Amino acid sequence: MRAWELIQMALATIRANPLRTVLTMLGVIIGVSSVITLVAIGQGTSKAIEKQYEGLGTNLLTVNLMGNGRATQLNYDEFMQLEGTAGIQSIAPTMSKNSANVKYDRDEETYNVTGTNDRYLELQKGEMASGRFLAQADLDFRNHVAVIGSDVAKQFFGTEDPLDEELNVNGYMYTVIGVLKSKGSNTSGTSLDSAVLVPLPTMSRDFKLGSIRSAYVEAASGEQVSRVQTVLEAYLTNKFKSTSGWNIFNSSELISTRQSASSSLTNQLVAVAAISLVVGGIGIMNIMLVTVSERTREIGIRKSIGAKRRNILLQFLVEATLISGMGGLIGLLAGVGLALAWPYINPSQETSLSISVGLYAFLFSALVGVIFGLYPANKASKLKPIDALRFD
Repeated sequence: MRAWELIQMALATIRANPLRTVLTMLGVIIGVSSVITLVAIGQGTSKAIEKQYEGLGTNLLTVNLMGNGRATQLNYDEFMQLEGTAGIQSIAPTMSKNSANVKYDRDEETYNVTGTNDRYLELQKGEMASGRFLAQADLDFRNHVAVIGSDVAKQFFGTEDPLDEELNVNGYMYTVIGVLKSKGSNTSGTSLDSAVLVPLPTMSRDFKLGSIRSAYVEAASGEQVSRVQTVLEAYLTNKFKSTSGWNIFNSSELISTRQSASSSLTNQLVAVAAISLVVGGIGIMNIMLVTVSERTREIGIRKSIGAKRRNILLQFLVEATLISGMGGLIGLLAGVGLALAWPYINPSQETSLSISVGLYAFLFSALVGVIFGLYPANKASKLKPIDALRFD
């Protein structure tokens, strides 16, 4: 019997019971579409992480000091002495005041205020929308000046020009000298858009913050990041006589860790979705067993007029494979559609379609039909003509 004849017979059987066929396909459709959609979401997340780190720079190190007391503190000058040595291009120490009260006229809001130096903007890959950024003179003379993010400017000034206006920051007046361009959240979940940046010495005096808790360190090139990290670790260990109380984050390691975590979660979700394919395969096996039972007399008649066991086996195997393949194709189209529509449903989540994953999911769905259709097909092919003809 030719392949086309087998397909025609299978299609005729499917058309005879359309509702039952659709319900049988449902598990395969859900499984394939879920796999494609979840992989697209996972890959979109990974690409979003890459974009965030590309915007920040892969040759950036973040030093965090977590200890208490003078034995685990560094001042501004101690940090800046490292600049220009051992492959270090620039350093931006920071100190922060979380949820500081910021007022303008009668409007009041809480923002995180950060004290830093003139290198901070370049290290964070930010840009000025208007005005200027902090200068060395602002640090030397402890000027009461501030650079604000786009969200802060919109909150207090709307469409008006905020330059040379004064903000009340926890009771101290700061003159706005610049506004940052909108950038969005960075890899740490913070945002320059909602930033209030002031000279570090001024903030240290006004807010009575004596110690620096973090600093951004930029290596001269990506190849020197590991060397700079080793130098910083040796310096801090020697300075504090301990390997605890501080840590150093490498941007390259962070992106690898976050992508690994995202990939692991995606794989787990895909594994769960793949269970639907197995369930769909069991459904196919069940319906094919029912089909064999319903068509026992047909099988007996075909065998009595010369049909071989191979013909009966292929007939039911092709039918099972066709059902799962059609379900896989519908699931493929549904998965692609859902993946494309997902960013509109959830604008904060990107998706990235993978042709290879879609192809593998479809082929796997067809394989499910072959595997789970084999037993019913084999059972049908083993029926003896005399027994099949006696079946009522």
